[in-house]
Amino acid sequence: MHAERMINLTEEFASKKGGISVQTEHIFPVIKRWLYSDKDIFLREIVSNASDAITKLKRLEALGHITLDADEDFRINITVSKSESTITVEDNGIGMTNEELEKYICQIALSGALEFISQYEGDGENDSANGIIGHFGLGFYSSFMVSDTVELFTKSYTGAPAVHWSCDDSGEYEITECDKKTKGTKVVMHVSESEKEYLEGDKIREILNTYCAFMPIDIYLDVEGEEHGEGCDCEECHHEHEDGCECDECHYEEKPVNDKSPLWLKQASECTPEMYNEFYHKVFKDARDPLFYIHINADFPLNFKGILFFPRLDAEYESLEGQVKLYYNQVFVADNIKEVIPDYLLMLRGVLDCPELPLNVSRSYLQNNVYIKKVAAHIVKKVADKLNALCNVDRDKYESIWDDIHLFVEYACMRDNKFYEKVKPSLLLRITDKSFMTIEEYLEAAKEANENVIYYTSDVTLQAQYVSMLNAAGIKVAIFDKPFETQFISMLEGYGDEIKFVRVDSDIADALKSGDEKDEDEALTALFRTVSGNDALKVEICALRDESIPAFLTVTEESRRMEEMMKMYARSGMSFGQDSFPLDYTLRLNRSSSIISRLKAKDGKDAEQIADYIYRLACLANRKLSTEEMKDFLNASFEILSKL
Repeated sequence: MHAERMINLTEEFASKKGGISVQTEHIFPVIKRWLYSDKDIFLREIVSNASDAITKLKRLEALGHITLDADEDFRINITVSKSESTITVEDNGIGMTNEELEKYICQIALSGALEFISQYEGDGENDSANGIIGHFGLGFYSSFMVSDTVELFTKSYTGAPAVHWSCDDSGEYEITECDKKTKGTKVVMHVSESEKEYLEGDKIREILNTYCAFMPIDIYLDVEGEEHGEGCDCEECHHEHEDGCECDECHYEEKPVNDKSPLWLKQASECTPEMYNEFYHKVFKDARDPLFYIHINADFPLNFKGILFFPRLDAEYESLEGQVKLYYNQVFVADNIKEVIPDYLLMLRGVLDCPELPLNVSRSYLQNNVYIKKVAAHIVKKVADKLNALCNVDRDKYESIWDDIHLFVEYACMRDNKFYEKVKPSLLLRITDKSFMTIEEYLEAAKEANENVIYYTSDVTLQAQYVSMLNAAGIKVAIFDKPFETQFISMLEGYGDEIKFVRVDSDIADALKSGDEKDEDEALTALFRTVSGNDALKVEICALRDESIPAFLTVTEESRRMEEMMKMYARSGMSFGQDSFPLDYTLRLNRSSSIISRLKAKDGKDAEQIADYIYRLACLANRKLSTEEMKDFLNASFEILSKL
């Protein structure tokens, strides 16, 4: 019995293969709601189909299969009718026969574009070069996202009878012959009651400007109720039409809503700075000219084009997030695609046309796509090449924009060692005398002063005395006055280029000294420890070439960097004791100063008052005084003035 049962089961569950079937009444609601996350995309898809229809026809002529009239005006007409609640998209492209309509329209996701490419473009290895947009066969059905009924009138270029197709949102369709006379296809979308906003001219223009602004076929828009050329109410016309009037209403000229030859398709040699600026203003709605631009025309295997702009920022942290628009064969796909531009170049704006990507891409797809990673690497290289070219060929312009770009370039260097290696020769130092020097130029000049370090200031005003001392000795001082630049300095030192950075208040440059001997004076040391209230204060007596400065404070570079690092950790939530890493201050007394000489001859209260004032001045030149210190300093100043 058991054996017989097993035999019966085997016969009953014999192996079987088949295809998954989907009922239209179930799939259409899904299409209507969730085919695309953005409902506006329906118009992009229908217009893209129209563009493809014309592109296919042109391609057949190029291959010698057909001959077209030399003066053929290829165009896409979009008509919006509020009275009939319809949006019509019509082309004069390849059209369809009855058989083709049943094959490509009545079967969801059967792509006519792929079959065309396979039939007329060889093995299809270079699909991206043919300029055909749609590859998936789903785009046409996006029309049902805003429509309850869609009609299609089409006539094939072959001369076959014209066909009319009509379908409602239940998926029930009807095909009949029609009297369409000219080749091409007309799609009439009967807009649903809930989607009436798409019958507004401004709404359609907004969609076209977003998704179709650079499509390769001229697109013309006609909105019911928006009449042109039939008179106007301007003062020159005296409220009536006159041939002599120059206003747009009287002399209306039909113009496409798109630019079918965007700047990125041209060669860089064909473009002028004015053309780049005009394109930037138009696309990014920024009245300011960009600082510079990078024209990209990458060949096989990357095969993408684009233009990147470095925007001019009026405020230091204005709009740090850039905007990169991604296109597919001149059709807008998405913007702010961070995977295409490394985050350390986040300020860039631009357009990239990547025909190797599908028209609909997801964030996860981009994150794991090898092609996108190669595109990003190529962009990094082009940015580095542009910076080097500006520095080497147009140094004046490069210096004029360095204040605007240096933070971003330095940040990029910190994030990417390879980028740093590429731009290292073009990193400029901002000098306190308003000039600029490369690191190599600075170190070469420093050799003359027997120095092998780069002196810098983090606050030109607060550290003015130190800067002045170094400048007087012929030593240039660089400016690193942004919080994160301390990390940038450490990075440069860590890359093993034997570069040493020293802040102006960290040590005494050899060029400032008039001798190497250091004096020890226990009486002066005790005096300044008393007036400072710090029994552990380090006091050194040295000789400076500048006799006008009696004393100044220094703090070791290592001590100060440790303090800055602790502050950074504290901002991130880590807690340290207030005195865990105290600053290592040293009070330097200048024995060349007559003030110090006279101080040594004083004693008692007079000596303390003078020493206290010298110490407060040294503190004031080094850091901001506390509230109590400022009060004491002012009181001491008033007392000295009263004696005068």
